[in-house]
Amino acid sequence: MCGIFAVHGTDNPAAYRTRAIACSKKLRHRGPDWSGCYVGKNSVLVHERLAIVGVDTGAQPLIGMDRKVILAVNGEIYNHLGIRSGLGPEVKFKTHSDCEVIIPLYGKHDRELCKHLDGMFSFVLLDESVTPPRIIAARDPIGITTLYQGWSFKKPGVVYFASELKAIIEECDSIISFPPGHVYDSRDNSTIRYFQPSWWNGDLETLEADIPTKPVDLNLIRTTLEAAVRKRLMSEVPYGVLLSGGLDSSLIASIAARETERIARAQMETRQRKLQESISGPTTPVFASEETTIAAWPQLHSFSIGLENSPDLLAARKAAHFLGTVHHEYVFTVQEGLDAIPEVIYHLETYDVTTVRASTPMYLLSRKIKAMGVKMVLSGEGSDEIFGGYLYFHAAPDPISFHQECVRRVKNLHTADCLRANKSTMAWGLEARVPFLDKQFLEVAMDIDPKEKMFSKGQDQETDEDGCPKMEKYILRKAFDCVPNGKPYLPRSILWRQKEQFSDGVGYSWIDGIKDHAAAVVSDEVFEKRAKRWPGSTPDTKEAYFIREIFESLFPSEAAAKTAIRWVPRGDWGCASDPSGRSVSIHNAAYE
Repeated sequence: MCGIFAVHGTDNPAAYRTRAIACSKKLRHRGPDWSGCYVGKNSVLVHERLAIVGVDTGAQPLIGMDRKVILAVNGEIYNHLGIRSGLGPEVKFKTHSDCEVIIPLYGKHDRELCKHLDGMFSFVLLDESVTPPRIIAARDPIGITTLYQGWSFKKPGVVYFASELKAIIEECDSIISFPPGHVYDSRDNSTIRYFQPSWWNGDLETLEADIPTKPVDLNLIRTTLEAAVRKRLMSEVPYGVLLSGGLDSSLIASIAARETERIARAQMETRQRKLQESISGPTTPVFASEETTIAAWPQLHSFSIGLENSPDLLAARKAAHFLGTVHHEYVFTVQEGLDAIPEVIYHLETYDVTTVRASTPMYLLSRKIKAMGVKMVLSGEGSDEIFGGYLYFHAAPDPISFHQECVRRVKNLHTADCLRANKSTMAWGLEARVPFLDKQFLEVAMDIDPKEKMFSKGQDQETDEDGCPKMEKYILRKAFDCVPNGKPYLPRSILWRQKEQFSDGVGYSWIDGIKDHAAAVVSDEVFEKRAKRWPGSTPDTKEAYFIREIFESLFPSEAAAKTAIRWVPRGDWGCASDPSGRSVSIHNAAYE
């Protein structure tokens, strides 16, 4: 991933160049490898690059062969090789960048091009072959990457785009988080949805979508997730996996370990063959972009973080030993976490309590990972939303409600878990890829009859014919409860481990420590006046007040506050106002 900044419709783009670069510099943590700037007829595009694919030749903004189309992208296009071959030999490319295929796709499909992309992306494309110049901006289907759009009341007709709020906050009076799965077109000033899967019908309030009725296909779940991981190993730099020891990250690590071993073995065979060919005769050189993984890391590296002896550290250690990864674990203290919270909020650009809680350990871990020279990691976000894995889902009254809540959570991922995974890692120039949010896997998993996803807890919990508990994410666990080639995917204690929210799993003292600190620094007197200070999204706890106050000190404008969305737990399903997984009544009962 990278950082992008763009302005379109300005009268004097050459004069604005210095200012545009200064705005983009606020995103340089996202792209520390190189910076590029293009000044057009009425636009400026600036790019901060994190080089992972096409390292030698992929500097941006990319300029088309006719020099009329200019492109700045944040993200990865996993099917770029298939697109290249499908476009035919007459289409020429300047670089090995996976993102360059967007330019010829635009020439062929116009703004419908996004339907042909498989990946995570936000981009701004400038077409100067038309008058006035046209700009198109788009964001990936679920919002794995971040993108903001803004306007200035003093400059009517001018529109801004940036990967993070901080780059445009001083330029704009009105800002929105650009909606996932949409494309903006300056030609008619429209923003339309291009992502329309079978399960994405209705809106968040009515959710009039048809409830799926397909029976579960465990083999299809397994093979589709394996394919999702496989395509995300596209890299020319060292990569690893975030491993909490929970089900989701452990499954991704297990698949990635198998794939990394297979790729390393295939690369070794290829090198031996080419070495033999070089002895017996001329051979074709191998370019870095043709490699899938780097030879210096033939064994997968895994990374975990927690307080001393936390549940996640212990479980991750067991999973890593079983998988044979090169494992790195980092211990942090509550005080180190508290010290980091202002930095975390600066990078997150939100005041949502759940997101800040979980992002802080992830932010600290990302710094350690980047220090080792790693630029990309796989992560397990999205599974709980897709399969209804949060513990409060046990209280869903019926399959329809269960499915509707899954759809609602998936649609809102860009405000919470995707935002956390993107910004807390990219704060250190580390890219997180999320296989559970693969388009094909989403189509398979979201099209399953929700009756298959429902679960029970405590004394009411059922077991299947093999004695496995029908717990949260049962069908996902069952899909990988097999022994291909003589080795299970995971130890049973990991495969059937109860859900722990990341902010709980790193150590229960972490959340308790934030609450205690907030209680000490936020007086009863100021807390009582919270509604007067913040009539909208009023904090309901001292912890929320503490976080909101830091956010306001960093982003004092009303425009900034409106882009932050809080996750409100479902009180009608037994959720307390505290978003911790431990606040759900069945958490302790499951251990008993």
